[in-house]
Parts: sequence; structure tokens; C-alpha cells
Amino acid sequence: MHQFRKILIGVAFSPNLKENIFEAIRLSNMFNAQLICVHVGDRSEKKEALLQDILKEGHQVTNDVKLLFQTGAPVDVILNVCEQEKIDLLILGALQKENIFKYYVGSIARKLTRKAPCSVLLLIKHSVVRIPCKHIVVNGLKDSKTAETMATSFYVSQKLGCKKITIVEEITQREIHVKVNDDISLRRATIAKEKLVKREDIRVKDILDTIETTLKNGIDIKTQSIFGKRGYSIGHYARVVRADLLIMNAPNKTGMLDRIFPHDMEYILSELPSDVLIIK
Repeated sequence: MHQFRKILIGVAFSPNLKENIFEAIRLSNMFNAQLICVHVGDRSEKKEALLQDILKEGHQVTNDVKLLFQTGAPVDVILNVCEQEKIDLLILGALQKENIFKYYVGSIARKLTRKAPCSVLLLIKHSVVRIPCKHIVVNGLKDSKTAETMATSFYVSQKLGCKKITIVEEITQREIHVKVNDDISLRRATIAKEKLVKREDIRVKDILDTIETTLKNGIDIKTQSIFGKRGYSIGHYARVVRADLLIMNAPNKTGMLDRIFPHDMEYILSELPSDVLIIK
């Protein structure tokens, strides 16, 4: 299970500056973490005064806030600070498409999401007044990272005061191994699906049994199997159920091939269904 002791937010003097900082302050308080704000650019009295005013206007900060001003390429600066400060969670504000209901990750945030050495939180619901987190959707796919991601999701849920978690088991269609062309083959396909769902439910239950009871206390836990393209399916599900937060494993692939053959995370990043937390 990952715990977030040091949180970093990249500060840009954009229209969402106050909302982003307020969200970061609230999260640092909830996780009892140190907050570090980094602005990529020259330090000036005007910039520093504006940031200090926003920090004072927000909720009382539990721990000290560190302000850093560094020049250089944004991605390189933030990655270097993550390494130097041993950051546990990097907060990034997502960009909005023309359609008000669709969000995507800009080029800088996308690179940071791929390369960051820590977990990354992509925010689309940044607000001056907190929007409560009522429902978290977590990937439950068969992967070596899933057990830790699931455990971390319960830690996050307790800190955010969220009382509902749905663990989604994504099953690809190719696992069915039955070509449907008549009633008999349809029945076989249905039976195959039922077996796969039962298998996945057992696997997820086994992981749940390893998670501390105190982390699961007071949380309504559900499991949901869905068939379809990995990444796209869980993103669609999170959107349909109006989840407040989607928690995913970090992708295994981080190279040039991502742009040619998108993996599951690329579908999520192209159209964020909610706030997204990527566990590394």
C-alpha cells in the first residue's frame, strides 16, 4: 500500500490557479502530507505574493507549504523536483476540450503522467469549495500491480471519506474463445462468460481478503465484471456510474510505442471520465 506523505503540485498562473491550490491544500490536510508548490519560471515578488495570498485564503494548512520557483523545461523541472523531494503524489490539472463534458491531458501533463516516478492525480473537478468523493472505481485487472493498487484505493477512500468502492474486472472478448453463429454457440458463449466472471470474482475476493480490515471498515464494496477493450471499458463504466475518482495501475509500457499502439491508459488520458489517480 502506498501512503502519500509528500504532495507536489505544478503551479501555473492560469484561470484555475486558486481552484488547483485549494484542492492541493485539502488533499495535503486529508493525507497529513507536506505540500510543495512548484512554478516553472522566474521568481518575482508579485507571483510569490499572489501564491501566499491564495494559500492564506484557503483552508488552514496542517503542515508547512514549500514554494519553489525553477526555470527550465516544465517536464524536466517537475520530474527533477519529484526525484529530489521524494514526492509520493504529483497533482496535475487536466485540460478541457471544447465540449464542456470532455477533458483530456495536455502534452506536458501526458509526458509527466508517463514519466513521473510517483503516483499521479489528474484533476478535472478542481473547485474552491470541495466536491465530496462519494464513489471510487478501481481497476481489478489481472496484473502484478493490482493488489497494491487495490490496497491503496482503500487507504485513499478512508482519507477522502468515501464510502463506496467498485472494483472493475475488465475481461477481453478474446478470452471467450467461442464464435457465435447460432443458438447453441450463443449458449456456449454465455456459459463461458459466466465462468470467466466467477473466476475473476474469486481472484478479486482473494485480494480483498489480504487487505487490512480497518481499511475496509464502513465502505460499501462491490465488484463488477465488464467485457471489452481494456482501458476504454473501465473509463466508459466510470463515466456511466458517475464515479468521482478512477484509480488505475500505472502502465507497464512508457516508450515510443505508446503513440503507435495505445495501451489501456491512453484511452483514459484521451477523455478523462472523472478525476484519475494512477498508482506507481
